[in-house]
Amino acid sequence: MKKKVLVLTGGGDCPGLNAVIRGIVKRAAQTEDWEVIGSIQSFDGVLREPTEIMDLTEKRVSGIHYQGGTILGTTNKGGPLAWPVKENDGTWSFIDRSDEMIRKLKHMGVEAVISIGGDGSQRISQALFEKGLNIIGVPKTIDNDLSATDYTFGYQTAVQIATEAVDRLVTTAASHNRVIILEVMGRDAGWIALSSALAGGAEVCLIPEIPYDLNKVLGVINKRFKDGKGHVIIVIAEGAKPIEGDVLATESDEVGRANLKLGGVANKLLKDLKAAGCDADMRETVLGHLQRGGVPIAFDRILATQFGVKAMELALEGEFGKMVAYQHPSIVAVPFLEAISKYNIIKPDSSLVKTARGIGMCLGN
Repeated sequence: MKKKVLVLTGGGDCPGLNAVIRGIVKRAAQTEDWEVIGSIQSFDGVLREPTEIMDLTEKRVSGIHYQGGTILGTTNKGGPLAWPVKENDGTWSFIDRSDEMIRKLKHMGVEAVISIGGDGSQRISQALFEKGLNIIGVPKTIDNDLSATDYTFGYQTAVQIATEAVDRLVTTAASHNRVIILEVMGRDAGWIALSSALAGGAEVCLIPEIPYDLNKVLGVINKRFKDGKGHVIIVIAEGAKPIEGDVLATESDEVGRANLKLGGVANKLLKDLKAAGCDADMRETVLGHLQRGGVPIAFDRILATQFGVKAMELALEGEFGKMVAYQHPSIVAVPFLEAISKYNIIKPDSSLVKTARGIGMCLGN
């Protein structure tokens, strides 16, 4: 009987997930001892009754590497450590079903689990590994905020999408003599914002790592406009905040969702600029989930495939409790604890920041 490896995708979706799945399956097919199955919507597929499990054969994954999303589905709510249960009075409580799930996986004959997800998913992976589950992680986040890997797949595609948005906004801003504020994703790290601002030629970029002074932004606008003519593109990450201000976030009313909901910073900045006396015609654009969807670019397809192959090889070698990572020029494995120890944020003295300042881009300080 063949050994089973279970694959799942958790957290937010991003371009390249299917390429990872395909890489795992194609590598497993090079052996005669392993078969691959997938859990629908992260660990939920295992925990549900009846279980929702998909056979992942070479035929099933043929051609999926260029498709966006994930054929396994995903979720960022609940999970084995905090499974939502509705009480008789209509309220919700959360229970730990991890031990039950591990027993179920053993009964199913699963000898290894590959969890594809971001920081939150890999923290769950570490907790399950400590409980004895043979688990391997694959880093996934468009925010590029995992410090153990140079890049996460999906990030470069998100940057490309955001850059194309900047390119389009430049022409309409110039045509109408407007200030246009583009809001992109980036909860704690401003990689998408700063990279797309540099690539697209924005005049201002505001990121979570550098609290901004509204007067600095206003100064750039005033300098760029003469006799009511001119244009400015501002790229702002959703986690950006003013000096002595707070991140704009709200509590989620979605059951099982742990993270605060970010968004609205572009609208707030627009209103604050008007209140500060900015006379320019201004508009906002929120890119939102467009950054997560669609076809992954070649870089992310290749990186995702490399991650998938490496993850399966770790399973073959019995190297559990680790996450695959890209540390140029190699694909390596790092312990979960190292992978989740700190965020990969933009340092104020980084080369990317120096480049932005070198071309005169305002970072709000």
